[in-house]
Amino acid sequence: MLAQSQREHIDHVLAVSQTGAPPSDRIGSSWVRCIRDYGLDPCRPTRAHIIEHARLREHQDHIEEFLGVARTGMEQLYKRMAGIGYVLLLTDAHGIAVDFIGNDAWARELKQSGLYLGADWSEARAGTCAVGTCIVEKTPITVHHADHFDATHISLTCNAAPLFDPTGDFLGVLDVSALTSPSPRDSQHLALQMTTMFAQMVEDANFLRYFRDRWVLRLGSAWSMVDVSGEIMLAFDADGVIVGTNSGARKSLRPLRGGNDGALVGRTLGEIFREGMDSIWRIARAGFTADRTALSTGSGEVYYGTVVQPRIAPRAARSTETEAAARAPALERLAGDDPQMQRLIAQASRLVNRPVNILVHGETGTGKEVLAKALHESSERAAKPFVAVNCAAIPESLIESELFGYTAGTFTGGRSKGMRGLIQQADGGTLLLDEIGDMPLHLQTRLLRVLAEREILPLGAEKPIPVNLTVVAASHRDLRKLIAEGSFREDLYYRLCGAILYLPPLRERRDLDYLIERLLAAEGSELGTNATLDLRARHALLDYSWPGNVRQLRNVLRFALAVCDGGTITTDDLPAELMSADHRAPAATEGSEATRGEAAELEAALRRQRWNVTAAAVELGIARATVYRQMKRFGIVPPNQL
Repeated sequence: MLAQSQREHIDHVLAVSQTGAPPSDRIGSSWVRCIRDYGLDPCRPTRAHIIEHARLREHQDHIEEFLGVARTGMEQLYKRMAGIGYVLLLTDAHGIAVDFIGNDAWARELKQSGLYLGADWSEARAGTCAVGTCIVEKTPITVHHADHFDATHISLTCNAAPLFDPTGDFLGVLDVSALTSPSPRDSQHLALQMTTMFAQMVEDANFLRYFRDRWVLRLGSAWSMVDVSGEIMLAFDADGVIVGTNSGARKSLRPLRGGNDGALVGRTLGEIFREGMDSIWRIARAGFTADRTALSTGSGEVYYGTVVQPRIAPRAARSTETEAAARAPALERLAGDDPQMQRLIAQASRLVNRPVNILVHGETGTGKEVLAKALHESSERAAKPFVAVNCAAIPESLIESELFGYTAGTFTGGRSKGMRGLIQQADGGTLLLDEIGDMPLHLQTRLLRVLAEREILPLGAEKPIPVNLTVVAASHRDLRKLIAEGSFREDLYYRLCGAILYLPPLRERRDLDYLIERLLAAEGSELGTNATLDLRARHALLDYSWPGNVRQLRNVLRFALAVCDGGTITTDDLPAELMSADHRAPAATEGSEATRGEAAELEAALRRQRWNVTAAAVELGIARATVYRQMKRFGIVPPNQL
């Protein structure tokens, strides 16, 4: 039953929609759109819509590189806003929340309200709201309490600012929202200013990333601040030709373009500024100095400038991601043609020699240690030690001495010359901290100091020892939830997650057949056999959901190799659990017309491709593993197997 405040709100929305709203009234105009254009009914409030995980991953993949840049800015903003009850959403251009930072203690309430990862805040779905209306208006906006179209949202207050990509196209929205807030709308003035400021910072950071192979001229009206907050940025090549402009340049230099949004790109800086290219190259050579050269435009504006030099070689001379991956064979061997894993490998290939710590998330058994070792073997540190520490396996009474080591005489019964700890043993190489979420809280403090100061103090020692570490931390647990519970340090989390890699569970991967072949060969080599799988055994493996992930697959293949006779693995050689209905796909309904059509389409494709499964998969646009599953499901058997 609707509360009185909700009924009054609905009446007000209906009244405005009937009389119309002036164009200057963004909220009223949005209410009108909701009813006239989207067919939404304010009398039928609807709960927030959270899209399924697979669709969320698709939305995230479209702006994958931008997510890494935006996350850093979001974390900085959250530190300033969390104490007063705000949460952060980053949405794509469709209004889908592709990233989220909030207090995990409020997870249930936040998810119910739609302030959560995967929420759809498009205006067509949610009605008037900060994200959806910002997407339409392309300008910062506050939607406070009863500004919302849907009555279920009138307790929320939301502030949103648009984000544009380096070419000027709309990219998404940064949103700062709260479940509750003071009644006056003016209470959100500072929140909106902070949202707008950090949106611009994120956008500019992405601009610098995108044009990292070009020169970038930063301009500002105050010479003392131009190095850190130049609001105008122009990317240009070695000939002084402008190749990109940020939002500040597109707004501030509009009079120079005659209203044409693309007119700056393609012109030279010498055409824009009276002082010409000589002055700009002089600024580039000077670097950061107290003596700044002023640049004036043809219409009289005066700016102070600094020039950011290219951080990498120009694109024409730069290696492609494919070439980078080719230099990392250990990473390439991790996956077949699965899109999620290929994206992960591309990311990892770019990170192997970067001075950043990496956090690997994934379910138990997905291969977090295998990924960490591949990162090490693909890096310039490959000849140095790789030290793996399972924080959950070392007894708490020993973990401190194991990690940090001790000097001679520290313990009764200890080694007479003391012991180098595992952290020190990894000096110059890679340290894997597996199941980092299980590290005792007091040791997290010591580890934080190691990461911050790059030195270690063994037990009983008086002088610290310098260490050069690259740390890969791994966990199957939700570390942000542990932070909310007080069992994991938030500052340590931010030290560890210089980059985050997500290992998908095996049930979501499309390269299962590749993994089966690779692991079968590896396990067979170890056991001294080269057995193969018959078709029914292969189907059984492809049809299983693998709750234990890659680790379980490896164990199953090892078992099958050990018990099979005659060099061929059959279903009789597989563990009984694989034949259980609990972890298998449901059987097809034979009488279904749609099913018969699907089966006929698959068989026709196989016949056209002369029963080549790979070729049929390409023709149908699906993974080979899917073809095998469908052949099993429909009972389709190649002629040579009859």
